[in-house]
Amino acid sequence: MPTDPRHLAILLCRGAYDSAHATFMLAAAAAALNQRVTVFAMGAGVRALARDWSRLEGATEDTLYQHRGVPGLDELRDACRDLGVALWACPTGLVGEALTQAELSAGVSENGLASFLEATREARFISP
Repeated sequence: MPTDPRHLAILLCRGAYDSAHATFMLAAAAAALNQRVTVFAMGAGVRALARDWSRLEGATEDTLYQHRGVPGLDELRDACRDLGVALWACPTGLVGEALTQAELSAGVSENGLASFLEATREARFISP
């Protein structure tokens, strides 16, 4: 089955700031280039989709990044939402990380792994 070069699927599994930051940088850049982007967070990666993402490992680096002129996680995540990036949280990951839908950032939807795989079956996949 051929891949769709205009659809990028990003799988975020790690609950680390550097992975989350890279995910949102990649997603925003691809969306700015008019590519369809779906971010699927599972396991500890769902922490990056919470309004309060301070439980990410290395979250304190955000201040350092911003001080150096690099966009912070909130700014990147907002840009992704504004650019139409689909932000999906795995329900099993939410349970595992003790997060509820109410604690997720605006625009995040709950979708299972099977739905993600079906929706992105022809997409290019990356996992920072």
